[in-house]
Amino acid sequence: MTTYPLEPAGDAMRALVDGAMQRIVAHLTSLPEQPASNVEGAADFARTLIEPLPRAGADYEALLDTLFNDYIPRSFNAAGPGYLAFIPGGGLFHSAVADLIADAVNRYVGVFAAAPALAQLEANVVRWFCEIAGYGEGSGGVLTTGGSLANLTALVAARKAMLPEDFLRGTLYCSDQTHHAFQKAAGVAGFPAANVREIASDARFRIRIDALEERIARDRADGFTPFLIGGSAGTTATGAVDDLDALADVAQRERLWFHVDGAYGAFFMLTERGSDVMRGIARADSIILDPHKTLFLPFGTGAVIVKDAMTLRRAHSAHADYLPEMQESAELVDFCEISTELSRDFRGLRVWLPLKLFGIEPFRQQLDEKLDLARWATEQLRTIDGIEIVAEPQLSVVAFRLVRDGADLDALNRELMRRVNEKKRVMVTGAVAGGAFVVRICVVSFRTHMERMQLAIDDIREAAASLTS
Repeated sequence: MTTYPLEPAGDAMRALVDGAMQRIVAHLTSLPEQPASNVEGAADFARTLIEPLPRAGADYEALLDTLFNDYIPRSFNAAGPGYLAFIPGGGLFHSAVADLIADAVNRYVGVFAAAPALAQLEANVVRWFCEIAGYGEGSGGVLTTGGSLANLTALVAARKAMLPEDFLRGTLYCSDQTHHAFQKAAGVAGFPAANVREIASDARFRIRIDALEERIARDRADGFTPFLIGGSAGTTATGAVDDLDALADVAQRERLWFHVDGAYGAFFMLTERGSDVMRGIARADSIILDPHKTLFLPFGTGAVIVKDAMTLRRAHSAHADYLPEMQESAELVDFCEISTELSRDFRGLRVWLPLKLFGIEPFRQQLDEKLDLARWATEQLRTIDGIEIVAEPQLSVVAFRLVRDGADLDALNRELMRRVNEKKRVMVTGAVAGGAFVVRICVVSFRTHMERMQLAIDDIREAAASLTS
């Protein structure tokens, strides 16, 4: 009798899921007790895993045990409550369930005709993001793997909308605090690195409007074609938010495309305080967002939205005889026509399911809590001898450093960070701000609450005391 191991029967499928679920539940429920980082010796361990193509199968239960006991623990615990490093990702379990469904039914949504209801479901998600950002009728966008692909999608759209085919005199403007994904996207889009003008930031790490205007004028006089301003709605290093209204004024006056990197910060628009900080974001021509950050979804969930949805289609549309007929209706979307991807996963379900289950209010409450925790942490840091606040939290990032007379302050603060992280109750990271190495706390995880922040402050206080005594 012929058997087909790639086509498991119903009982076998249930056994596969049950075996995984036992370990997933144990893993997730133990997150608060797991170390915030556990990578000592992990690189050497990884080298031992190099192996040739498997010729025979292995036992499923043994493979799961190896994954959960040996592989997964040797990492940054980005899903845990103590992860205050970089910009934490989310990892909502409900989205994991959605991914199981999406991957199991394996429907293709890149072309509307292939799965109309599911394509519309994903289009609804994009419309919700436009609503959050303040975009009106005619706006649109696409879900991406993250901010890098979102930046590229937007910059290509801007290039084709604003520049001729010979575009190598086109110049782009961003602050010296902008995430490097912007410069990388510009390079992939075909621009020489020198065409990306990094403008100095002010004392609050926001782009200087006067320096921007001066550079645009100088470039025009030198025969360049300024065409795009990139603003930040929450930088990685300090959480700084540019004066988006002022940038929009410059873009309007100079007839430039206005792009906003809101990968970290844009979803704080759901809160009253976030909306105040990001006033003017709705005037942008394009905005990138990372639901896998401040909507707490799994890694690999990004988005780009544009004020005029047709700019994406004009930039990315392509024809092939073997594809179904594309939509002409403004209400229906073929995602392959508005992005670089033809083959893609069904990303919309991992956003749609939790938003439909809970509505937006729990997400708003979580973001408000993170703003509160960042401000509480800042006030606690002020009470620690020798701590200087370098960047006040505009959203949920605070950057600080330990100051001691006569010390190499960069080395001192690297040691402070090391001592905090070696306790493994929290993980913090550093950055360079104003030419100095600083330690930063980023509060984003939906699993991070006051008790974990108290542990963070206790560990920072203890480490600072040990270095100043």
